[in-house]
Amino acid sequence: MASSTALSLSWSSSPCWSHSFNGGANETLKVSERRFNFEVVSQKKAKKLRKVILKEDVTDLGKQGQLLDVKAGFFRNFLLPTGKAQLMTPLLLKELKMEEERIEAEKQRVKEEAQQLAMVFETVGAFKVKRKGGKGKLIFGSVTAQDLVDIIKAQLQRDIDKRLVSLPEIRETGEYIAELKLHPDVTARVRINVFAN
Repeated sequence: MASSTALSLSWSSSPCWSHSFNGGANETLKVSERRFNFEVVSQKKAKKLRKVILKEDVTDLGKQGQLLDVKAGFFRNFLLPTGKAQLMTPLLLKELKMEEERIEAEKQRVKEEAQQLAMVFETVGAFKVKRKGGKGKLIFGSVTAQDLVDIIKAQLQRDIDKRLVSLPEIRETGEYIAELKLHPDVTARVRINVFAN
């Protein structure tokens, strides 16, 4: 809260002035007494901040599309001339909210698609992988994420990035569980049957 102090100044004029004229007669001009009251109010210096929206990422400040309060001089001297920020207006705020809603709806749609794809993977059953057999249960080589991606593409006609596949080390025949990270919130568990031919 800004504190204020008041200071009163007063000034009064003298009640009469004497003037002499060449005519030899002294006339006295009377001026009514005037009293002026001045009141001076001082406040703390207000911080000059501007609400801006960033058009691009700014180091040590924020990311694109972020709403910030910045000092007026920083905005006027750096952000505005370089085109990195724009002054916030009610119309721009409305557009920003609409854009956020659109992005949120798109994220929700992607998540639902990932959940449906995970349901498909889990209901398919086990994917069968054939490898050349060695001694006992051992196989030559190992089963990699790329092998699983190729099998999924052949059986389900779905393209999956191999970086999304998390496999245990498979060097023997048997049944294994692989995880497909389809979305940050959605993970599908897929069964793999490895057998020797």
